[in-house]
Amino acid sequence: MLGICVGFQVLFGHGVEHGVDTPGVAHWPGGVAMLDAPVLPHMGWNVVSPPVGSTLFRGIEGERFYFVHSFAPREAPGMVTTARHGSTTFVAAVEDDLVSGTQFHPEKSGDPGAALLKNWLESIS
Repeated sequence: MLGICVGFQVLFGHGVEHGVDTPGVAHWPGGVAMLDAPVLPHMGWNVVSPPVGSTLFRGIEGERFYFVHSFAPREAPGMVTTARHGSTTFVAAVEDDLVSGTQFHPEKSGDPGAALLKNWLESIS
């Protein structure tokens, strides 16, 4: 499974939005909260920092991806890719066996996004 944006966020234990704490599906522990940034939503292109050995980011390390969000997890288990907006470093992607997710939109991220989706498809084949 590949969760994208809100589909990624609901894989966590809970999310807090405007003071309301809502349960998620809890595949991963922890929660999703509002970014600490002067401008929200975080909208536009941003680089990510994938870990060494990432399957999703194989061959596309250092590329930019398209984000549209105001909320994100701060930590996660598994192979975690991070990004930064404002003063917040947040989880931009997680690879965890057969479940992965991205906070950004690979489908809106041009060639790097297409490469990420191809890498994900090859990883589940």
